[in-house]
Amino acid sequence: MEAKSMFLHSKTIPFCSFCTDRPNFSLRPFRKHLQGNSINQSSHLHHSLKPLKNPSNLCLSQNPFSSSPTRTRRSTHLLPPLKCSYSSTSSSESQTPLLKLLKNISFDSFKDTLFKLTPFDVIKWSGIFSIAIAATKGTVNLLLSPFFWMYFSWTWMFWPWFLALSIGVYGFYCFRKHLQGEASIFEQLAIVTSVFSWLTLVPPAHFNGFLEGWPYVFFFVYHYFFFFNVSVRKRLYGDYYARPHDPKWDVSPPKWLRLLFCAGVMAGHWLAAFEGPELHRIPGGWSNVCIWVLILVTLLVQYNATLYLAKYSEKVVVPTAVVQFGPYRWVRHPIYSSTMLLFATYFIALRAPLSLLFIVAVCSLYYDQKAKQEEALMVETFGERYVEYASKVRYKFIPFIY
Repeated sequence: MEAKSMFLHSKTIPFCSFCTDRPNFSLRPFRKHLQGNSINQSSHLHHSLKPLKNPSNLCLSQNPFSSSPTRTRRSTHLLPPLKCSYSSTSSSESQTPLLKLLKNISFDSFKDTLFKLTPFDVIKWSGIFSIAIAATKGTVNLLLSPFFWMYFSWTWMFWPWFLALSIGVYGFYCFRKHLQGEASIFEQLAIVTSVFSWLTLVPPAHFNGFLEGWPYVFFFVYHYFFFFNVSVRKRLYGDYYARPHDPKWDVSPPKWLRLLFCAGVMAGHWLAAFEGPELHRIPGGWSNVCIWVLILVTLLVQYNATLYLAKYSEKVVVPTAVVQFGPYRWVRHPIYSSTMLLFATYFIALRAPLSLLFIVAVCSLYYDQKAKQEEALMVETFGERYVEYASKVRYKFIPFIY
């Protein structure tokens, strides 16, 4: 059977065998011949064996060991040639770009670069390296602290921190689209929700480990408050996008002042959550009636001011007359006043008097600069009519005070 397998399955020595139908067919006469010539065959194996040009001419007919009368064999090399290559190029030609860069750096070039550094460059890079080292050290210490993982695992039960972080990141993404004028209604709402979450929900949750009471209330009050302002476009145009208008009416303080105001508002809310007592210690009942009254007054002032301003404005931001009705009878900038009152009411609800003074100072400084620019533009546009109105209504934000 070994000889049969060798002849039948050989890939290098084709043959045709014609066997009769005798039942006692044997290949014993070939065994000695194969054993005697095995040494010679192995020595001449690579010289004598060649691939066949026409393997289709090979056949096996009437083979008792085959399942079909004829079988086609395809010959191949017994040992295919190895695909090896040898390169005589030097190792310097195969260097990585980093090694080439390091090789091109010389002491003289490094010395020249060092002498070109100004004191401002040294301070800048020193600050960058210091912040990077401090951030790396703080991150490593935080990740290796078992309290960090226990803290996050427990607070997940009371306040979803990872959800808050996701909302914040998504809010930045939507704000970027809003600056490009591509944000949908849902994405604009996501911006507002992310901001209010990090103003009213995240700070108390951070310092208390859970949420209850006033933070939930003001989360929805903030939404409703700012809904009055943006709903004007929806009512007039069917969407929330600004219409083309004269850019002189886009009154805005310098960018650094706007960023400082945003940072101050965020810091004030975190200070209030830190300063105030634990949420479960804030008394309830009738002691909070004045807070509900302040909330109602804030919403009514904002709604009426926005309503009257829209009646006497074109494209929302372009006034067509001097508004002297509604809240404009008591203060010249009631929308800014209502915003300050909203923040103040939140800080009163959390029992944080020092943070209350801080947020009033931040809002007063910012809105005072913005109000000066608006009033100068109103005087330029309406002349004596606005001067007469300003002399009649002397207070900017707070009646009988400021």
